[in-house]
Amino acid sequence: MSPQISFTKYENEVLPDFRKKLNLAESTEDVINFFGQTVTELCNSIFEGKIDIDYEDITLILDHEPHYKINKRLFNSDEFTSVWDASDLSRVIGRFAKSAMNRYKRLEKYSETTDTKIRK
Repeated sequence: MSPQISFTKYENEVLPDFRKKLNLAESTEDVINFFGQTVTELCNSIFEGKIDIDYEDITLILDHEPHYKINKRLFNSDEFTSVWDASDLSRVIGRFAKSAMNRYKRLEKYSETTDTKIRK
């Protein structure tokens, strides 16, 4: 078995700002945007310009786990695939997605109760 590369250090660098942004999110759209921005920043610092990762390449999805989707273009890159297969990057992104989904659901629930109160 080959050694596993860990990106927890990179995760810990962007995590405080991500949590702050999630706490300040006022809408579900904010949560989706903050997830995209943070994961793009994370991946760009990991790959250091070897791969051009855009905001749309890794997106939050709502209807099933792991709650994120990676653009197929990235998997066509040997650089990305080798890192993806030999590291904890999928778990790191999964943790960001889980946090984002928890905030998304909370805002969605809060939005529904607010709308109900306004209508009464």
